[in-house]
Amino acid sequence: MAEGATEAPAESGGGGDSGAGALERGVAPIKPQYLTTKERFHEFLEAKGQEKPSRETEAGDPGGNDLGEPEAKRIRLEDGQTGDGRTEDGQTEDGRTEDGRTEEAAEPGEQPQAQKRARGQNKGRPHVKPTHYDKDRLCPSLVQEPATQCAFGARCRFLHDVGRYLAAKPADLGPRCVLFETFGRCPAGVTCRFAGAHLGPGGRNLVRQEQGVQAPPVRNGLDKALQQQLRKRQVRFERAEQALRQLSRGQLPGPPSAVPEATEAEGAPAQDPQELGTVAPASGPVQTCGALTDEDIVRLRPCEKRRLDISGKLYLAPLTTCGNLPFRRVCKRFGADVTCGEMAVCTNLLQGQTSEWALLRRHQCEDIFGVQLEGAFPDTMTKCAELLNRTVDVDFVDINVGCPIDLVYKKGGGCALMQRSGKFQQIVRGMSQVLDVPLTVKLRTGVQERTPLAHRLLPELRTWGAALVTLHGRSREQRYTKLADWRYIEQCVAAASPMPLFGNGDILSYEDANRAMQTGVAGVMIARGALLKPWLFTEIKEQRHWDISASERLDILRDFTHYGLEHWGSDTQGVERTRRFLLEWLSFLCRYVPVGLLERLPQRLNERPPYFLGRDYLETLLASQRAADWIRISEMLLGPVPRDFVFLPKHKANAYK
Repeated sequence: MAEGATEAPAESGGGGDSGAGALERGVAPIKPQYLTTKERFHEFLEAKGQEKPSRETEAGDPGGNDLGEPEAKRIRLEDGQTGDGRTEDGQTEDGRTEDGRTEEAAEPGEQPQAQKRARGQNKGRPHVKPTHYDKDRLCPSLVQEPATQCAFGARCRFLHDVGRYLAAKPADLGPRCVLFETFGRCPAGVTCRFAGAHLGPGGRNLVRQEQGVQAPPVRNGLDKALQQQLRKRQVRFERAEQALRQLSRGQLPGPPSAVPEATEAEGAPAQDPQELGTVAPASGPVQTCGALTDEDIVRLRPCEKRRLDISGKLYLAPLTTCGNLPFRRVCKRFGADVTCGEMAVCTNLLQGQTSEWALLRRHQCEDIFGVQLEGAFPDTMTKCAELLNRTVDVDFVDINVGCPIDLVYKKGGGCALMQRSGKFQQIVRGMSQVLDVPLTVKLRTGVQERTPLAHRLLPELRTWGAALVTLHGRSREQRYTKLADWRYIEQCVAAASPMPLFGNGDILSYEDANRAMQTGVAGVMIARGALLKPWLFTEIKEQRHWDISASERLDILRDFTHYGLEHWGSDTQGVERTRRFLLEWLSFLCRYVPVGLLERLPQRLNERPPYFLGRDYLETLLASQRAADWIRISEMLLGPVPRDFVFLPKHKANAYK
């Protein structure tokens, strides 16, 4: 991949002449016999593949432009333009969005300043919580087994009449309950949307005695007692406070090498290696109590920490929203070696937020698993690291120094840490001192495109205590408008040595992975490529292109829904949460082009598919870029959507209802 090469705009990505897309850069080269226009594509889907679309519709809208655009997605250029030539939603002046596509051309006679563009992110998208779809909810005290007395009594806002609840409950979504078949008992009981498979007389929840009740194979849950202590700020962080005191006095822990134990216990300045053998005087007497143990005397030296040996393994990137536990289970099935939880905000974890702690959950199939933390200050990050060190089961902890979004960047986290070397150093040193597992870091090349910073930070990270670094070959300013710079990653491999460096960016085939490994990286991290085709891990390991069928792809989605029901529950709230995450994933899956339809292999990540008719109806439906068609796919797996259901994808806004 050429350094600094830009993604060419996909000028015919919205339809038009059926043979034009194959000759343009930025457009996937699909065989001419499969190409079509947007009008014919949607007409074929509306006819459910029973009728051949007529060619008369081609003249109706040659540009293939959608006529109806949701009001929430309409913005004015004068309001959205920023000083650096980039709009607030991530678009550049030439009309190219963050993912490399061009927006639709303005109508004849329309002024450029009045041109409508889709947002790069749906910040104002309508969102309905899954709980709102189940208004007449049964009291949790009756769902538990055995049933307990409701603590709120007459003040409880939930139903306490099981018969009334069953009369108002919507029809079951299917005859089989995945949880009942897997674990021998469904925790949702009478509230399960597949309750017909395990309900006895009087709404009694049945249990398979011959199978026995099995506990869900998920670890790293939040204990209620710990949650209360966190909310009341009753948790003590002795190791973190000691490390922070040393950092504030300038007594920074030494590099991860064989140094005297007394030096590591008290801390020594890293600037002067000759002073590593000296011990800094204590600030005052320390009161102690209890028996003296080896743990008080013998410190875990950095060289004695658990090692992270993942060189040559396939690393699934921590993907916000889509990188949930059910999706990681799918990727593990297809050969992912290393998995990492979604980015968790350290301040939310320290406050005991249930939703944030859910990002740390680990399935038993994840044999090499880490969690990723985001924060901007040494005190919160170090305390959070100590908290995780003694409460969760992980193989490594990763620091997010690559998040480009404004919400994180403007608070000093994510990519901003690359420009705050003092805070960055204290965070890495402090976390490394309190963790018994390896500490890793995920970086971008820098903040500005023309001012890379990673090559200067990598040698420092090695001395600060990082065990491994992953480098995404783009800057914050670039987002996804250009190809990943693998030449720069190759330069950074030498700067990081002997610390292992993983590379990340634009890997969608085994050929891309092979070229990446030729740069000398210890391994590759796969992000968007796994969202487009989670079987990419199998392709890399078997060194082949998999022409996967549409029915096989639907089976993958069905497995995801089963994993989702296990993870989020099988009641209305769990079903709709599973549907939401499925729809977010489908907004990426639609970009995949089947191998048998391509004129040349492989498909590249910056190439968007023009409109095409697949080899069958299902293959065509899976290629649709409309949210309404994604909802139709979800109904094939999870039943009909609730009344007033609305969905717009989180990451883009060109999917019209």
